[in-house]
Amino acid sequence: MTSAANHQNETPREGARSFAPSRAWRVAVALGLAVAFLAIDQLTKVVARRAFMTGALPVTVIPGVLEFDFVANTGVSFGLASGFGYAFVALAVVVVCAVAVYLWRAPALSRLEVIGLGMLAGGAIGNAYDRAVFGFVTDFIATVFINFPVFNVADIGITVGVALALIGFMFLSPASKAGERASQDGKADAGVASAGMCEDHGDADEKGGA
Repeated sequence: MTSAANHQNETPREGARSFAPSRAWRVAVALGLAVAFLAIDQLTKVVARRAFMTGALPVTVIPGVLEFDFVANTGVSFGLASGFGYAFVALAVVVVCAVAVYLWRAPALSRLEVIGLGMLAGGAIGNAYDRAVFGFVTDFIATVFINFPVFNVADIGITVGVALALIGFMFLSPASKAGERASQDGKADAGVASAGMCEDHGDADEKGGA
């Protein structure tokens, strides 16, 4: 009897420790994407800085569409809010820590959220490293067909990562689906209760008529 009772008491705690997707999957995917984006970002920035010093930039990649050029960005992504470099380093640290805590502690989230947050973390670390080491962020991807700030691979990771994480959270997250089911169940219960009240009123009217 005692062992059975203990087993029943342990079951809820075991269920509370279950994560979907698993923590191992989250860590592997998010860390892998973060490292990949960080590595590609830093490698392309090294190439861009060396090309600029040798006079190889700017260079046209797709005529009328895309070119590579060097810009020392002292602001945030896409050249915005220049002059607050070290504040953005601190902000990047906060963002990466928040992402790590969320991925580790959230009981259920979508795989798309994990992918997006991994890309976001890698991009944030890439630009933060530039600011801490060089005092500026190396931007080199320039669009020709529209007037748009010069950007880099880290900016792509941040922007696309945020978009994917939001889509995953709003439309694919188990927590969001659970909320929708709860709302539908609540409406169904309200409809049943309303129908029951109507039946009660109908019975009362029949008795009054009799």
